[in-house]
Amino acid sequence: MNKMIVLCTGVLLTTGILFGCTQSKADEDQSMKKQNVGKYTMPDERSKHEGTWLQWPHNFTYGKGHKEDYETIWIEMTSALSEGENVHIIAYDKYEKEYIYDLLYDEGIDMDKIDFYIVPTDDVWARDTAPIFVYDKDNNLKLMDWGFNGWGKKTPYKKDALISNRLSKQLGMERIDLNEVVLEGGAFELDGNGTFLSTRSAVTNKNRNPKLSEAEIEEAIEENLGATNFIWLDGVPGLDITDFHIDGFAKFHDKSTMITMKEADLEEWGVSDKDINTLMNAKNAFDKPYHYVYLPITKSNVVLDNGNNLGYKGSYINYYIGNTVVLVPNYNDPNDKIANDTIQKLYPDRKVIGIDVRELYKDGGMIHCVTQQQPIDLK
Repeated sequence: MNKMIVLCTGVLLTTGILFGCTQSKADEDQSMKKQNVGKYTMPDERSKHEGTWLQWPHNFTYGKGHKEDYETIWIEMTSALSEGENVHIIAYDKYEKEYIYDLLYDEGIDMDKIDFYIVPTDDVWARDTAPIFVYDKDNNLKLMDWGFNGWGKKTPYKKDALISNRLSKQLGMERIDLNEVVLEGGAFELDGNGTFLSTRSAVTNKNRNPKLSEAEIEEAIEENLGATNFIWLDGVPGLDITDFHIDGFAKFHDKSTMITMKEADLEEWGVSDKDINTLMNAKNAFDKPYHYVYLPITKSNVVLDNGNNLGYKGSYINYYIGNTVVLVPNYNDPNDKIANDTIQKLYPDRKVIGIDVRELYKDGGMIHCVTQQQPIDLK
């Protein structure tokens, strides 16, 4: 077992939400100052990608059947993403690379858009273990390597902890060593305007950063991700293997809009009343409240093709924004269409593609969990 969720999105657009609204010139100037506080900038997920990183599933860690359960999902992601960007595939070894190449070639995928990097991995969770790519002050692309310890040493993690280091050598890209701070990509959201949203249970938790205070962690995040405004939810330690990653239930659409669930669905997801209040009353770095878009959770508990009822519902918020597509987790549920249609309205310039993630979800993962964007090189 790996990233197992214990708990378990129609649709309401808050009054007054304005898509595509523009900031005043003064706000734009303030925004640029806020974004240039630290040494580095992590571009918004909606920004132009050079490509997307995927860690291909294998059977070396969890035994026979693990790869087979996941593979259709990885093929669908690769096919959809490769229409608009490169797909960088991390393969366990040269034999796996050859196997994956043949698999994708037989599916008719444009192999000119696919490349491979051989790096031994423990698992598939690229959001948490693949590099985070950032720009420095001179717009040079850098590879950021935060610490990873298997979500508090709950699973095998030592190979995954070395992915960024190994890739920096293969890519010839400078690596920023931040291993002294454990921070998974799925544990935080940035609004691109100086705000960092996260849960304490997945970041300041003693199973991640026992020697660091919250203030010290904030200092590292401000220095390396440019955040000046911190929205901390307490979260729920131990509820799932990630200790309650934020990307399961909240995501920024833009600098003024947050996507989350209705309060009843947040409660079912396991969010406390205190955290719901904090989330619904959050303000950005300029002390302005966010507008909210609500996605449903699945209508029913997720059921696998073999009839196995997982006993919890699924989230649609864990979607991934590609250059030309938005990949949305689907569950063979009536609310799939509601969620897909709503997300399509949020991203009219991209095609929403629903991907059945139930086999991945039985181990706790969705689409955002297994993808990591690489922004374009501005030089």
